[in-house]
Amino acid sequence: MFEKSKWIWLAAGEHPDSYAEFYDSFEVNGKETVIRLSCDSDYTLWVNGCYVSSNQYGDFEHYKIYDSLDITPYLTRGKNGIKILVHYWGVNTSRYRVARAGLIYEVASGDTVLAVSSEKTRSRPSPVYAQGKQIMVSEQLGFTFSYDATKEGTGDEPTLSAVVEKDCTFYPRPIAKAVLRDRIPMTSCKKIDDCHYLVDLGREVVGLPVLELSSKTEQAVTVAWGEHILDGSVRMLLGRRHFHYEYTAKIGENRFTEYMLRLGCRYIEVFAKEPIELTYAGVLPQCYETQTLPVLIEDELDRRIYDTCVNTLNLCMMEHYVDCPWREQCLYAFDSRNQMLCGYYAFEGGNATYARANLRLIGMDRRPDRLLSICAPCGVSLAIPSFSLHYITEMREYIDHTGDTTLAVELFDKMQGILEEFLDNRENGLIKKFTTPGMWNFYDWSPFMSGRLGKSEAPIPDLGVNALFVIALDHFQAICERVGRAFPYAAERDAIREGIRREFLCENGVFTMHKEQEHYSALANALAVLAGAVTGEQAERICDRIVSDESLADCSLSMKVMEYEALLGTNAEKYKDFVLSDLRKNYKYMLDAGADTFWETLEGADAFGKAGSLCHGWSAVPIYIFHRLGIAKYMKKG
Repeated sequence: MFEKSKWIWLAAGEHPDSYAEFYDSFEVNGKETVIRLSCDSDYTLWVNGCYVSSNQYGDFEHYKIYDSLDITPYLTRGKNGIKILVHYWGVNTSRYRVARAGLIYEVASGDTVLAVSSEKTRSRPSPVYAQGKQIMVSEQLGFTFSYDATKEGTGDEPTLSAVVEKDCTFYPRPIAKAVLRDRIPMTSCKKIDDCHYLVDLGREVVGLPVLELSSKTEQAVTVAWGEHILDGSVRMLLGRRHFHYEYTAKIGENRFTEYMLRLGCRYIEVFAKEPIELTYAGVLPQCYETQTLPVLIEDELDRRIYDTCVNTLNLCMMEHYVDCPWREQCLYAFDSRNQMLCGYYAFEGGNATYARANLRLIGMDRRPDRLLSICAPCGVSLAIPSFSLHYITEMREYIDHTGDTTLAVELFDKMQGILEEFLDNRENGLIKKFTTPGMWNFYDWSPFMSGRLGKSEAPIPDLGVNALFVIALDHFQAICERVGRAFPYAAERDAIREGIRREFLCENGVFTMHKEQEHYSALANALAVLAGAVTGEQAERICDRIVSDESLADCSLSMKVMEYEALLGTNAEKYKDFVLSDLRKNYKYMLDAGADTFWETLEGADAFGKAGSLCHGWSAVPIYIFHRLGIAKYMKKG
């Protein structure tokens, strides 16, 4: 691959948040023709002036993904031209790791290479995109953009490109490209005044920004987006977050689509300095295609919950799973565990190819301390140690649901390195909290469980990390058995189980999160049960307290799966009614509030300083629970 191609960039060099255009031409004779390309950081491709594709797969230099695109339908006999717009991010975020700017491509027909990237490729800075503004939508998601339609057809003539040094190992995109669907119609378009419009798309949507308007003057237009309305407007500015893009309108008709930033929203708000006529402001859906398995669910509420969960899952699938499409668009190991688990039941083929690609991308992360970064790919130093343990859980579940052990074999040393890092952090037989800079001892958005992000913590054991470590060891043993490896940690697991009982089980009959402190939570006790720290009648007594003792702090939506698994694994018949009642109560609350996707937490948009997400993949847990309890039953085909 790319034997004759070279990594290239603008001869003037690179700088963060910059846009470059690359041009090439070639002749064809009617045969099938493909272009293979990869870039840092994102791209849009046109052939003969027609949009073809966009979006670089999230990756690393050592795991560099290229796209292979059939461009035959866009070609004419004779000379053809391509244009590739590349946006270089150049600043570390939770979904991007900084590398050198660059583009590499080859156009081929069969074995004949028709064009390659080289110093002869013509390029120039984009005249229509603002360069170097570095305005973040959020620190997780990355940059927004500014586009100037008055500069279309202008700019310097393209000149020769510069060859850049990049050391990449190439892999083909492991999943299908997302597809574009018909744009979402505006349910309403409220004209506040001649310069101000508020658009309701009628439901939560994810896709590419589209703007159509007419203007009698050249002028700046601001387009904001959001998931709900506050005081008559979307939440355009939230602290350092900027949920808006800038568009400079030309005189007359303006039609614009941005192909490299996806919006998660329901509402669009448009502000102009002078009067405009707004024809459309909204979204062109860009979706990873799935096939939902038909299921029979008798209860109407359960049916609504299930369908809304599936919709939530679908909207949280881009080139990888994302936690929330509005605010972050990041791949987390725990969030994706819930998403994959539900996807095995909801989608044709268990969505196995997509799940595998996510697991591999997470496993490609590299840190000197052997833990996983908070997200993948990731350029920030932050890590949530507990999420590294959830990764082993989701790898075991992938094997159980697909039968595929090849990925576990490939990443076996990665998983074992994670476990060894925890074992190296023991004191008196128990795992301690990780307290080096950049560590966040987070378990859940609930009391005693959320850690102290950015603040120092004592390097002491807590129940959460020890229980999750034992759970991970149980899953790792199952993985070892499936791949024919010896499991080396039986003694360590037994010792930590005993340590959990000794250090955290209180005289009042429940576990505390922290020794000698009254930090009682449903999640901590559920984790102790799942870890086997108590069994039989003792485990059932703990579960009784989880069900009935209101002094135990409740889990958030994301971790309800752990609570439910502890209850059902202890006595499914006894606790089934509670699980269904608790689940229905929480999800009915969101539906009654008008939700068409499920929220990050039950606080909804008011959570996290008014930045709570109303579409969050980890909240699709009812899919799994309904199948486990037989509420959802597959329908026979035909």
